[in-house]
This record gives sequence, structure tokens and C-alpha cells, in this order.
Amino acid sequence: MEIHELLTITDFMVVGVYILILVGIGYWASFRDKKDVDENLFLAGNSLNWTSIGFTMWGTNVGPSMLIASASIGYTTGIVAGNFAWYAFIFIFLLAVVFAPRYLGAKTQTLPEFMGKRFGNSTQNILAWYTIVTVLISWLSLTLFAGGILIQQILGIPMWLSIIVLIIIASFFTIAGGLKAIAATNVFQMVLLIVVSLALTITGIYKIGGIERLISETPSEYWNLFLPADDANYPWLAIVLGYPVMGVWFWCTDQSMVQSVLGAKNIKQGQLGANFTGWLKILDVPLFILPGVICFILYPELQNPDEAYMTMVTKMFPVGMTGLVMAVLIAALVSTIDSALNALSTVFTMDIYVKKFKPEATQRQVVKIGRIVTVIGAVLAIFITLAINSIKGLNLFDVFQSILGFIAPPMSVVFLFGVLWKKTTTRAVNIILILGTILSMGIGVFYLWVFPAADYDFWPHFLLLSFYIFMFLSVLIVILSLNDKSKNQYVSTLDYGELSKLKPSAKVMWAALFIVMIGLYIFFNGN
Repeated sequence: MEIHELLTITDFMVVGVYILILVGIGYWASFRDKKDVDENLFLAGNSLNWTSIGFTMWGTNVGPSMLIASASIGYTTGIVAGNFAWYAFIFIFLLAVVFAPRYLGAKTQTLPEFMGKRFGNSTQNILAWYTIVTVLISWLSLTLFAGGILIQQILGIPMWLSIIVLIIIASFFTIAGGLKAIAATNVFQMVLLIVVSLALTITGIYKIGGIERLISETPSEYWNLFLPADDANYPWLAIVLGYPVMGVWFWCTDQSMVQSVLGAKNIKQGQLGANFTGWLKILDVPLFILPGVICFILYPELQNPDEAYMTMVTKMFPVGMTGLVMAVLIAALVSTIDSALNALSTVFTMDIYVKKFKPEATQRQVVKIGRIVTVIGAVLAIFITLAINSIKGLNLFDVFQSILGFIAPPMSVVFLFGVLWKKTTTRAVNIILILGTILSMGIGVFYLWVFPAADYDFWPHFLLLSFYIFMFLSVLIVILSLNDKSKNQYVSTLDYGELSKLKPSAKVMWAALFIVMIGLYIFFNGN
């Protein structure tokens, strides 16, 4: 029986009521904050404590799209995908001790601004375009793709129609003030998602007959974080070498992830907040991947692993509760889509249109361009999402990680060398950002669409491909920098002040996290 056939009119009524409540809160929030909208825009800067930073970073990372994808990969391969959550602690640590002190010391609000101070306006402009591309692909289209799968499962309609329905819902929320509503209820929604996933895990384990039976009824390799080098899905070498490329980009250089650390009260709060994120990432496996493993035991007949999460929800929760879960997932997805469209519009309008083409633009012109870009971004996202949907041979989680794996190498190279090697030059960085991106994404297009890995076995694992591209670009940036004979070399205007080291309390928390993570890796291997 299809998922949409298990839903009742009560479930759909709950969804409708939930959405109406959010819209109502949106109207109230809009009128309440109308006078203070300009004042409140950047007041979060330099006021966040460690708990806010940790929850914000974790919440940004663990959206509904990743939740659905994590259950999918848990169903097919077990906890090996937990590496994408647990291995991250090393790169969150890198953010805390290497990048955050420099970002905060330089007093920059955005990462393009930071790199602009290091390498000049040309680099800042290229990074603005790079940000637009990554927002369009990684935050907008991938979320729209996961949302399309969810709507497809709920309503039983084709993917293209599911995407259009989701875009219409997102537009409706924007017009009705729903973005503020979702922002106002975001913490509640994250807590509800966590409670729902915890309830799924506990109920599932109870239904199976306990943890011992859970372990005995799954293949032993389902409980290993490192699989053999010849494993078709996630060989250990691909994870060890390939994930760091993605980890540096995602945790250390992506504006959406680093934003909350940039708004820390001080470096101590920023470093403790990053540490708290590392602790929260431990929860990803039991809360989001384990339900997929449980689904593998309870419902082994699933034709599509991407349905694992919703299958658990519809078959294990009572009428009405299923509708509430659907409503929260849809609302949170719409929130991400709206935020991505808004970020896309803001970066293009302020960093490109106003800065490059029309510095004297009036507020009315800025708003008009912003709206046009929003519409264009939505249309482009539909086509990119349909292209993602045509990828063969990969489940939802692998689609996410492979696409991110081809986006990551240029940014990881540019930030690592730009921050850590003084001899890196502007020309070298710009070439890596432009040609490196074309190369990396071009290989990705061939891997995913032209000669898809599902049909052609000459490809290495996508994580190894990401590593090879990273190494090539690393060698290239060194060669270009050492051979750059430009007469007018840009002189960096970055001033970090005195770089802060880890505070004693942060050292203790990071040492504890390292011990726990090493323990988890020892425990979940050799099964």
C-alpha cells in the first residue's frame, strides 16, 4: 500500500490547521515588528552565547531533507552514514581553533567580505557569484528535491507537480507573512522533530523486541562505521580521504553554517558553541539514521528506501499525529526554501546589482530587483531539481552527498590556503574559484548525468573523486602562487589582532568530545 493511501482526512485537516496557525502568527509578528524591522535586522551580531550557537548550527544542518535522507541510507547500509555526522567533529574543531579566531578577529560579517580583505574586490565579487550558485544548488534545489519526494509520497503525484506545489506553498507563506511565522516557531519545530524521531526510534525498538533483537536481525556490517576498502557503497578509504574536503567547506567556510559563530559574544562563546554542536551531532545517528535501520527490519519489502521515514511515521503513529508530523516537515521545508530564496535575492541585489551596476539605486529599485531575482531563482531551482531527480542509481542521501562533494573542493582549497599560507596570491585564488569550480562541477555533471556511475563502472567513489579534485587544485594553487609575477600584488588588509587560543573550559570540553568520539569509533567497528 502506498503512503498516501494510509493517510486519513484527519491527517490532512491537522496539516491545514497547523499551516493556518503559522500564517496567523506571521500576520501578528509582521504587525508587531513593523516599526522595528530595520533595527532588529543585525542585532543578533555579537550577542550569541554557546547554547544559541550550538542549536543554530545543528538546526541548520539537521533539516527535514537530511532527516528523510538519513533514514533512507540507514535502511540500505546501516550506520556507516553516521560518519557524515560523527566525523564532522574534527572540522568543527578546526572552525573553533583556526577559522573562528580569525573571522572574529577580523571583525567581518560575511565570508566574502573576509576574503575581500585578504585578496581584494575581485575575489569578493567572485565569491558572491559562487555563493549564489551554491545557495541555488545546495540549499534551494536539494531541499526542493527532498520536499518534492515528501509531497510525492503524501499526495501520490508526479515529482514535477510536487515541486511546483511546494514552490506555490513557499510563495504563499512569503506573501502571507509566513516566513516570520516559521522563524517565530522554528525552535518549536526543531524540538518537535527531535521528539518525533526519538518516539520513532523507541517505539520501533519496542516493536522489534529490544536492542539485542535489533542487532541480531540486521546484517553485522550495519553496525560498522568503517566498511572494507572494496565495499560498493562507502569504502573506508573514500570516507577518510573524501569527507574532509566536504567537512572543511561545510563547517568552516559556508556562510549559513558559520553565521552563528560570527555572531558570538566573544571567542570563548564561539568555541564552546562549536563544541556544543559537536556533541549534538552525536544524536544524528540514534535520532535520524537508526529509524531507517529499524524500518529495514519491520518493513523489508520497501521498493524505495527514500520512503523509510514516512513509512515509519504512517504505520507506527496514530491518526492525527501523522498529520502533525507532515505539517512540521512541510513547514520546515518551506522555511528553508524561503530562506534560500531570500539569501539568493539578497546576495545578488546587494553584492552584485548595487555594488557593481547601480550604486545609486533607490530602495524601490532594490526591492523590485530582489523580487525579480526571487522569481528567476525559483524557476531555475525547479529545472535544477528536475535534473537532480533524473540522477540514476543513487538514493536520496547519496544524491545529497555527491552533489556537495563536487561543490566543496574549490572553496576548501581557497580558504585553507588563503588563511594558512601567506604566499597565496589573488590571481591564484581567483583562478581556482573560477576554473576550479568549472572543473569540479563539470566532473560532477559527467559523473551524475552524462556517464552516470550507475551505468559506467570506471568511476571511483564520489568521495574519492572529491579528494582527487581537491589535491589537484591544492597543487595548482601552490604552483600559480609561486609563479605569480604580477607587479601590483594585492596587500592584505586583514587584521586579526591577537589571535585567541582555546580557553581552559573549552579545552576540557573539546578533550572530552575527542575521547567520546574515539570511543564511539572503536565501539562501532569490527562487528
